Amino acid sequence: MSDRKYRQRGYKDEDRDGGGRRGRQQGPPPQREGPRGRGLGAPTNSVFRCGDCGHRVSIAGGVEIGQACPSCEAPLHACVNCQHFDPSAQWQCRQEITQPVSGKRKNNECELFAPKKVMEFESESAKNPEEARAAFDDLFANL
Repeated sequence: MSDRKYRQRGYKDEDRDGGGRRGRQQGPPPQREGPRGRGLGAPTNSVFRCGDCGHRVSIAGGVEIGQACPSCEAPLHACVNCQHFDPSAQWQCRQEITQPVSGKRKNNECELFAPKKVMEFESESAKNPEEARAAFDDLFANL
């Protein structure tokens, strides 16, 4: 007689039968047909944004020492806008500097300054808003 009170199948069957998941052989994982995730691809734009307000700023010739953000008037040649800025590093800079720079959001004259560029996804609707509006109007044209 069984040591179980009822005869339904359950988790104890594995111990009694000696099989279960351990005896099964699994095949290779299924292959995916392309990238998954947000945007379904790699970022397409490299842009420079203000460290204070996040406004996109054009820096074709580089960032000059006295240059300010057109949106919030914050200085752009500051540590918070540098690619070497790291709050967890010594003196908050990944480069080897001899003395700390005071005022990370203030204008400075650091020779190691390199503008921090971020990669962004370019959406389909942002490319041509007129085409998106025409496609929306076409949805209801046949009704």
